[in-house]
Amino acid sequence: MKQQSLKNARESIQIEAAAVERMAPVVALGEFSAAVEALVSCPRIVTCASGHSGIAAQKFAHSLCCIELGAMYLSPCLAVHGGLGTLHCGDVVVMVSCGGTTAELLPIVSVVKQRGATLIVVTKNSDSPLGQAADIVLPLMIERESDPLNIMATSSFFATITLFDALLAALITETGYSREQFGVIHPGGAVGAALNLNERNK
Repeated sequence: MKQQSLKNARESIQIEAAAVERMAPVVALGEFSAAVEALVSCPRIVTCASGHSGIAAQKFAHSLCCIELGAMYLSPCLAVHGGLGTLHCGDVVVMVSCGGTTAELLPIVSVVKQRGATLIVVTKNSDSPLGQAADIVLPLMIERESDPLNIMATSSFFATITLFDALLAALITETGYSREQFGVIHPGGAVGAALNLNERNK
């Protein structure tokens, strides 16, 4: 392996670690508290994003289901072909767009507004079209991507996951969600076995 390759690999880890660390102050923002309050009280949560952001949005929707908050991931493609019919007044839509200009998401915004849903946007650019349309903006505090070309969704992906995991931690506390509840809906795998063994041994 080239020495430059090794150098870039090490720098990638350092850059991503710094990106995660820079997200810590976000939880102190009023917008973070507003997002938690919106998510904990709404009837349904829909996450929506493209590319790597879409992967992060899918993970967040699954995490929310794991604490029994009704959530689903809706791809932008399916959204504009009838999928937005799932939205109702009072629901919350969580969009992710690093630059805030993702073309696939822009047509969805007007429907979200018409349906009376709350729009949370995760972006590094609050002045972007999506940022301006949002009811709540959660900022991505990143300086650069970690790949040598500074174009891949690397640092921004980790920052997004970090933010979503912070929301999850807050929501677990807000709802009082317990290991016992999780054991009921997660019977599979090593996690399910451990949770339900603990329950049987009580």
